[in-house]
Amino acid sequence: MKFTESMLENYSQPLSTTEDAQCKHTIQMIRDALRLIHYTDDNKSISPLYSDTLSYSIEMRSTVNSRKIRIFVQGSYANNTNVRTESDVDIAVVEESVFTPEYRVGVTDANYNFSTSTSSARPLKDEVEDALKQKFGNDVERGNISVKVHGNTSRKDADTVPSRRHRDYRNDLYFNANNFIPGIIIYPDRGSAIVNYPEQHIENGKKKNTTTNGYYKKYVRIMKKMRYLMEDAKISAASNVGSFLLESMLWNISDNWYLTNRKFRKVYAFHELTQLLVVSKAFFSTWKEANGIKPLCADTQTKTPQCVC
Repeated sequence: MKFTESMLENYSQPLSTTEDAQCKHTIQMIRDALRLIHYTDDNKSISPLYSDTLSYSIEMRSTVNSRKIRIFVQGSYANNTNVRTESDVDIAVVEESVFTPEYRVGVTDANYNFSTSTSSARPLKDEVEDALKQKFGNDVERGNISVKVHGNTSRKDADTVPSRRHRDYRNDLYFNANNFIPGIIIYPDRGSAIVNYPEQHIENGKKKNTTTNGYYKKYVRIMKKMRYLMEDAKISAASNVGSFLLESMLWNISDNWYLTNRKFRKVYAFHELTQLLVVSKAFFSTWKEANGIKPLCADTQTKTPQCVC
């Protein structure tokens, strides 16, 4: 494949401003569905989880039990790294009223005076599936991790991910119940639980893009578009590389590289970036996901980044 400067410039651009309205509309869809099964937002407004992002968010509570949830946009739309090939809007539906803690060695629930929940509420995923089916009927499909609402001419596909709040207390030394890193824990229908940190991913990506004068996300979009083009060309190497992985790898590249190479043509800089990733393989075992918490390499022996997202 051969690429011109204008092609890479086009790939690097964010999608149109209409995406903002579409993300907000997707949150409204999920909120309205949950209202059908006795959830209320107490007249709160939908607002960005972080300023200057498309990660719209709203809190809701059940009127028939003690369950409280937060809904927010995550993934490529929230991070403004989506490319035209992508269509799904990823929505986290997080149970906040019950949480799963993670402690440093030797610390237990007793140190924080936490007690085990005796909640008899239905699994959140079952509730979400019921609500979406009531509103969207046969357009709803339950997957192992998410519940998808298939799109049509008036809405995008929506992947809702029911989960529970995960509280990471490993850096807390004073048993302060409010001093935790918020994550989410997903319980698939099959397989082990998965802990992710989508909120930190959004925040870290926003910070890095600011410090690199917008070049970080420009090159993420170029890299993701290249991957889709490789898939279309039946290049097998692209099939095992996820968008989250690419975004995380580029997050580990120093800010200085982006600031130094911004003065060069994108064709030249992209070539330099791919070469830099090749020679950086020896350091992959020290790299983190874009959330800055989880190691990028699941397999430290082969130093091969693997992604469960």
